[in-house]
Amino acid sequence: MFVPSHQSRRPVVAAVVLIPLVIGLALAAFAWPSARLGPRDLPVGVAGPAPAADAIAQRFEAEQGAFDLHRYDDEAAARSAIEDREVYGAVVAGPGGATVLTASAASPLVAQLLAQAGSADAGGAPARVVDVVPADPDDPRGAAFGASVLPLVLAGLLIGIVLSLISRPGWERASALVAGSGLTGLVAVGVVQGWLGILGGNWLLNAGVLSLMVLAISAGVAGLYALLGRAGLALGAVLMMFVGNPFSGVATAPELLPQGAAVIGQLLPPGAGGNLLRSVAFFDGARAAGPLTVLLVWSVLGLTAVLIDGLRARRRAPQLAAVQPNTAVAAS
Repeated sequence: MFVPSHQSRRPVVAAVVLIPLVIGLALAAFAWPSARLGPRDLPVGVAGPAPAADAIAQRFEAEQGAFDLHRYDDEAAARSAIEDREVYGAVVAGPGGATVLTASAASPLVAQLLAQAGSADAGGAPARVVDVVPADPDDPRGAAFGASVLPLVLAGLLIGIVLSLISRPGWERASALVAGSGLTGLVAVGVVQGWLGILGGNWLLNAGVLSLMVLAISAGVAGLYALLGRAGLALGAVLMMFVGNPFSGVATAPELLPQGAAVIGQLLPPGAGGNLLRSVAFFDGARAAGPLTVLLVWSVLGLTAVLIDGLRARRRAPQLAAVQPNTAVAAS
């Protein structure tokens, strides 16, 4: 009768302990930001004549740390700031009461919060709300837009992991990463803009953003593999899937997440890619420089690591060729 040794039971015990721990960490990563949603230095504007506008501003300032308040002379200036993504919306004081300017394309949830704040200013009556930059009519709540990020994260991970394992390091792997990401971006824009119709703007620019987002993820994973081996693949998957995706703020807004999560999320490709896509698809590229830089840095660093790994592999090849004949002679 076979009696398993203590040594043979260790992997089983480790699996029983580690798998629930990993699942718990994953649940915490995904649920924690959603459970702590609330405005944190959320950029909003106030415009209009001084006495009425000051009263509105005081109500925003009373919630310390919640809002980053911007003052504008009139409604036209507030509209311009919203279109430039300087603020998410604004409350404009006027003789007939307050008007709430929103941008559901930037965040439907923030637009709803501002509309509720305007109703409070109007004594509970429905406020006059003007959506300056509306979301696509086929996706007014932004649900489909937010849901489109996860498949792109998975696509980037798959491309990075598979090509790291089956392609040769160097130019072959780097070219395959670029080609695979570009094709994925074209397919993605065909689905979300051509079929579902949830994006506005130039489809070619949108395809470029989606391709760059996938490339930043896939090249980042492949670069970590070049540096750390298979441990790099695991680290890349954790960063992109269990940190970058829930911390992206794509379905809500980065300023509604806990501050640490918001900062980290915008430094990773899922958050930067979602932010850049909003800018290009709905705001004519306003505030695109920051997220574009993040995606380019991930892409360039990842591809550079892949190319350097290829150089190392070529340098090792003659040494391995020299060792193999000596090994064969010794064996004979």
